[in-house]
Amino acid sequence: MTAPRESSEQPGPAVPPEGADRVPYLQDVPLDEAQARFRQALADAGELAPAPEMALPLDEAVGRVTASAVWARASNPHYHAAAMDGVAVAAASTSGASPTSPLRLRLDRDALWIDTGDAMPAGMDAVVMAEDLHEVGDGSVEILAAVAPWQHVRPLGEDIVATELVLPAGHTLRPVDVAAAAAAGHASIDVRRPPRVAVLPTGSELVPPGAQAGPGEIVDSNSLMLAATAREWGADAERSPPIPDDFERLRTAVDEALDRADIVVINAGSSAGAEDFTARVIADLGEVLVHGVAIRPGHPVVLGVARGRAVVGIPGYPVSAALAMELFVAPLIDAGLGRRRPPRPRLQAVVPRAVVSPMGDDEFVRVKLGRVGERTIAAPLARGAGMITSMVRADGIIGIPRMSEGLPAGSTVDVELLTDPAAVNHTAVIIGSHDPALDLLANEVHRRFAPAAVASTNVGSQGGLVALRRNTAHAAGCHLIDPATGSYNVADVQRILPGRSVFLVTFAHRQQGLMVAPGNPLGIHAIDDLLRDDVVFVNRQRGSGTRMLLDYELKRRGLAGANIAGYERELYTHVAVAADVAAGGADAGLGVLAAARALKLDFVPLLEERYDLVIPREHYESPVMRPVLEVLRDPAFARQVEAMGGYDTSRMGQVAAELPGSPSRETLP
Repeated sequence: MTAPRESSEQPGPAVPPEGADRVPYLQDVPLDEAQARFRQALADAGELAPAPEMALPLDEAVGRVTASAVWARASNPHYHAAAMDGVAVAAASTSGASPTSPLRLRLDRDALWIDTGDAMPAGMDAVVMAEDLHEVGDGSVEILAAVAPWQHVRPLGEDIVATELVLPAGHTLRPVDVAAAAAAGHASIDVRRPPRVAVLPTGSELVPPGAQAGPGEIVDSNSLMLAATAREWGADAERSPPIPDDFERLRTAVDEALDRADIVVINAGSSAGAEDFTARVIADLGEVLVHGVAIRPGHPVVLGVARGRAVVGIPGYPVSAALAMELFVAPLIDAGLGRRRPPRPRLQAVVPRAVVSPMGDDEFVRVKLGRVGERTIAAPLARGAGMITSMVRADGIIGIPRMSEGLPAGSTVDVELLTDPAAVNHTAVIIGSHDPALDLLANEVHRRFAPAAVASTNVGSQGGLVALRRNTAHAAGCHLIDPATGSYNVADVQRILPGRSVFLVTFAHRQQGLMVAPGNPLGIHAIDDLLRDDVVFVNRQRGSGTRMLLDYELKRRGLAGANIAGYERELYTHVAVAADVAAGGADAGLGVLAAARALKLDFVPLLEERYDLVIPREHYESPVMRPVLEVLRDPAFARQVEAMGGYDTSRMGQVAAELPGSPSRETLP
């Protein structure tokens, strides 16, 4: 550890070298006040703005933080691909095949050998697995099992569809993330330049790791911990060799560090002893804002600004140093990366014995956790500021407020977890009808309110309402038209969620229409054209609002879906339908303008509909949905959605109807 010269961690008179100017050791400053002073001074100096962006090749980007959202440039797969080894066939040609009645197909005409990942040949829409066939010597294969259309085929865009959100802004990149970015067509990614942190260990008694420390010598382990911690948080950290206890040498080292670093961390020398020069050096180069914070461990902290840069003097004891780093340096690194790291998860636990704490300081006590019966027990570890093993062993930290005298045995405490936590749910789960703007919503919620997030699953409007009935979602995307009245959502909500108190919150009014190939070569202009012999359609799944809208329009015209080629082929999102049309799998599909634009298709508008989020009252009033509703009610977000095309957001975020478990009061059309 670095020199533990702050043995008492109590305020006392400064004792500078003989003849030097006296630097007063300031009175105790409460933690929140110290942080506020520091934050304001750095904001005034412009030091809390995110660092500049830089583009990095994907193989260098892991661990960096995205500067902006990453959107797919390409679909994955970008062609219809075989999902199994076997033979490619037209599914219709295998009808009736079984082990007891095999069907013989001619190779190179009716069946083609194909390997996993190969592009599907033209005119073939399924793969018979190698296990379900055997080769006959006359150039034929016998099929032992029939296959359905698109069986064992990965359709274009099955994993990623061009233009969809791959990664949000402010996201720390993992190996799987760069793989996804590559699959989505990227070779590089825009990230924030890491804040530069200079760690300066001080003390004439320090020796490097691995050296044999003699009496009075101390291994410099703190600078290893502090630099590694800064790197773990995303900074670019450097360690200097130990600086002896000499005012001029420390001043020179700090002055040089200010030329190359955004944050300078001086370890040890922060108290008020005869050889504690940190506060005096900061005052000489800039301004000391705080000298002495009412926390335990870590009392003798120095917070300052020099040449517009943050300078933090932290105590030499390792536990004190780690805590000061967490409280005062971590927020600076996060600001430089333009992210909001989620707070550590917490749980309730019981302290098995009394914990005495002196009044006047916020104390942070490390604990070991164990499950005993129905209760979690938090056993305090050794509390010495030099007990580095307490940091290694700790499962969590409990805080004792500064005006408290401690905790009686049996107290229930709030534990901040340091180990792998039980999941803490900050995610709004939205299940139901798909809309491309949900990705935009997810990005904005994460960007503005991290760790808040949105997880959306596309199962259709009716499936979303069923999820609410089963209490497996916070909200459902819904656009179900009532054939009897032409109104949206109320009738189906009352039918599927009888007696449930819910809010229908308008996401947007949006255009639905036919997505067709660029230039509309087949001249498709109305739903009636879908019945033409030269038109192949691709449909949405049963229970989706778009499918029900199509059926409603067909019935209104006296038309039958059975007469539409492709009516029975189902996809689960608007962009999947658009991708299929773009790939030539179909000539037309019903969807929203934004999906057509995303895939550069022509669009034949048919009608406008209302797309709602159906939110049960208990979730509508819960914290998990608050960020979602706040984003929906932000005009800036509405403008982003309108820019996608085909949306009227004039009523976005408004309550279209409140269903209190009795006849509804619909307030908007």
